[in-house]
Amino acid sequence: MTTTDIEEIARRAQEAHARYSRTAPAPRAHALAAVAAALAADAEVVALAQEETGLTEARLIGEVTRTAYQLRMFADVIRAGDYLDVRIDAADPGFPLGPRPDLRRCLLPAGPVLNFAASNFPFAFSVIGGDTASALAAGCAVVVKAHPGHPRLSDRCASLAADAMRAAGMPTDTLQLVHGFDEGVELLRHPAIKVATFTGSVRGGRALADIAAARPAPIPFFGELGSVNPVVVTAAALRERADEIVSGYVASVSGSAGQLCTKPGFLFVPSGHGLADALRAAAQQIAEHRLLNPAVSQGYQRRRSEVLGAGADVIADGSVRVDANENAWATPTLVRVALSELLAHRDALLEESFGPLSIVVEYDDLAALLPRLPDLFPGNLTATVHCASGEEADPQVAALVRLFAEHAGRVLIGGWPTGVAVTAAMQHGGPWPATTNDSGTSVGSAAITRLLRPVAFQSTPQELLPEPLRDDNPWGVPQRRA
Repeated sequence: MTTTDIEEIARRAQEAHARYSRTAPAPRAHALAAVAAALAADAEVVALAQEETGLTEARLIGEVTRTAYQLRMFADVIRAGDYLDVRIDAADPGFPLGPRPDLRRCLLPAGPVLNFAASNFPFAFSVIGGDTASALAAGCAVVVKAHPGHPRLSDRCASLAADAMRAAGMPTDTLQLVHGFDEGVELLRHPAIKVATFTGSVRGGRALADIAAARPAPIPFFGELGSVNPVVVTAAALRERADEIVSGYVASVSGSAGQLCTKPGFLFVPSGHGLADALRAAAQQIAEHRLLNPAVSQGYQRRRSEVLGAGADVIADGSVRVDANENAWATPTLVRVALSELLAHRDALLEESFGPLSIVVEYDDLAALLPRLPDLFPGNLTATVHCASGEEADPQVAALVRLFAEHAGRVLIGGWPTGVAVTAAMQHGGPWPATTNDSGTSVGSAAITRLLRPVAFQSTPQELLPEPLRDDNPWGVPQRRA
């Protein structure tokens, strides 16, 4: 693709955005629902995704359901209209601070969005996944940079979505797709792009975030990067439900071959836990699973070798089988270290292992563990506490929850962090290095706010106001008046 081609894509995105951003909520919601229906009705996308990613049919069917639900959820959000946060302060000559002019504020579409698709969720975080859905809901034209791990699926999803949008009356080129690393970078630098979203590695996300920040006019870059998602188990919780903790942990580590950004990478348990045999037995019950592509396979093998070479005690050594296409098939690897060893070998152990590998860390005293955690885990998507019934009143457990709330986007009490509910209250983000921008979420209805910007209009005639701010309220959206 040439520079001329990139310029043409950017021009079309601007032109489509100029029209699409002015569409009313009802027809825009109808278009999103049409995309959801087109995806759900396509009989071939699951098989194509399975071929390109190696993920199981059941997992992919569930992901299609989730992706269609996300689109319908955002359709409901824009129909409701409160996402626009309309605030109207009528002129008031008797205002206590002096005469107040007529002021009206709402959120407007930020501009054309560039979405870098992910590899591990070929539907839910890819061409028509949550980032694209929230941008389209906000009224933004979108250019998706396809992930090289599933190029044919990306083409198919882009085609069915674009056709559905056009059939619903939306402008041509509201959604476009490009392939290639250089093409993505060139678009990120293009002045037509006003916001970028990304799901991937720390290294790749940081490089792109730096490009976005170095533009003559910097733009917001919402990158979801690496996360190791620590889990702390108290001694009382272990006494209360050790078997449940073992089975839940192994299932969470091994689901989708550990290729989930919310996989628990570290399990903190009291010294003398006695779980090794149970963990080994549970891990050995897990069948091998293909990793997404050769690049992921190579990265996992490198990372696994680094962890095993750092002197960790192996609980379950797992396996890695490489086929003729350089794809790897893996079973879970579990290792254990003492807290002192984790601190001594932190450079080798703390990096995310993208695959079915996790580290059990043995600690002697919860009070001594607490001050170590912020330095070890400065920013994560999730952090989990397993405590026993009645321990909610324990000051140390409360301190642990408060600490995790400062360093993670989602804090769980019990349960396991894999499986991210698509709801209004979900927060899928977190401090660096979990994300490049901790002010938003990439899952749930609140994700739409990343793609909007606030604008206030002062003493503006009705005819010049955006529809949400007019007194006749043609879109019928909620208006907060003072």
